[in-house]
Amino acid sequence: MKKARILIVDDEHLIRWSLEKDLSQAGYDTRQAASGEEALAMIEENEPDVVLLDLRMPGIDGFEVMERSVKKDMHPLFIIVTGTADVKTAVRAVKEGAVDYICKPFDIEDVKLRIEMAMETARVRRELSTLKDELKTLYGFENIVGDSPVMKEVFATVEKVAASKFTTVLLQGESGTGKDLIARTIHSLSDRAQAVFLDINCSAFPETLLESELFGHERGAFTGARSTKKGLFELADGGTIYLDEIGDMPLTLQGKLLKAIETKRFRRVGGTVEIQVEVRIIAATNKNLQAEVNAQRFRNDLFYRLRVIPIHIPPLRERTEDIPGLVEFFLARFNADLKKDVKGISQEALKLLKNYPWPGNVRELKNIIERVLILETSETIEAENLPPEITNYSHASPAEKVVEHFPAEGLSLREVEKDLIAKALAKANGNQSRAAELLGISRDTLRYRMQKFGLK
Repeated sequence: MKKARILIVDDEHLIRWSLEKDLSQAGYDTRQAASGEEALAMIEENEPDVVLLDLRMPGIDGFEVMERSVKKDMHPLFIIVTGTADVKTAVRAVKEGAVDYICKPFDIEDVKLRIEMAMETARVRRELSTLKDELKTLYGFENIVGDSPVMKEVFATVEKVAASKFTTVLLQGESGTGKDLIARTIHSLSDRAQAVFLDINCSAFPETLLESELFGHERGAFTGARSTKKGLFELADGGTIYLDEIGDMPLTLQGKLLKAIETKRFRRVGGTVEIQVEVRIIAATNKNLQAEVNAQRFRNDLFYRLRVIPIHIPPLRERTEDIPGLVEFFLARFNADLKKDVKGISQEALKLLKNYPWPGNVRELKNIIERVLILETSETIEAENLPPEITNYSHASPAEKVVEHFPAEGLSLREVEKDLIAKALAKANGNQSRAAELLGISRDTLRYRMQKFGLK
């Protein structure tokens, strides 16, 4: 493995000579600088990996060397070489960007060890930076397709939430709308991106096992607990926990979750010691949690604690203008994965996709595009390439059902929509959940449109 390039900066010739001799014998590529001015020129010219830097020198001192290097976008690893009496100054230098310090008189083996540790730290930082960039690419906005107004509102909220350090988020929307992708995007855009993101489906475990998965357990806490186990809260310290299908969490466990969120403390199952953690909670559900609260199946205090920032992910049938972009996105992905070269989709096929109600939402559209590319060989997706559930869907569109005889003088789409919402509310006797069901939209979407049309 190639050894690091080392620049030794000290106004004492004997120290420079001694360090260069020993480090050169160890295989390092070494250079010397007798002053801060010379050091800056050599940092710019030779781009050393590590600079062994004396702080107290005539002219430009070590602090100014570091400061000017950063301003010129030069970022070698600075290891401070200092006298015992200047340890406090060296600690200050570490706070200002140095990676380590060595006290004179030094042991050369200790110096070599500090250099290797600094190089390893730099390598890990580069890998973490690369991983963070990959996460942003994998879970960034470019993977959430949507130009519709409702999706632009979602994107704007996600950006604000990601920038906030502690906010608890509640994602609401039907299955298949992409709640998990939104959760991962919030994490990858936040300052927690280098920490872990752990997810769990609350409906996939029985109550006792779910508690153990979340909070861990002590050895002997229950039959089969042969060893101590850390739970998600402990493992995700500093990161994010995504609680999918939170509406299915047993009522008896919700109280412990609420306490853990509010106090950032919890006990393992069978444990007596409180463990403190700092995690962000992102919860998601396809249920109407307010209705679950009213039915006493979900705790009211937990509901309001989770929905500090509620984000409603609209179903695909409410943003059909996003379908062309989604089709293009999935075509590009599956062309690459399946080694295909499908150029696009015909207008007739696209019209059928827009007319279909998409009960499975974006997930269903993704699966259909994948299926078509696997089974078909044509260069363009035609109507006959689509599955029967789409081509045979013959229900009239909502507009056709409402307006059977279009008047010659025309209609105001805004007034038609406002009138429909008012009639649905009247038929439901003001019950917003029932009115939303009659209109085939979510309660949050109904509330948004009621506010838009001044119907509250």
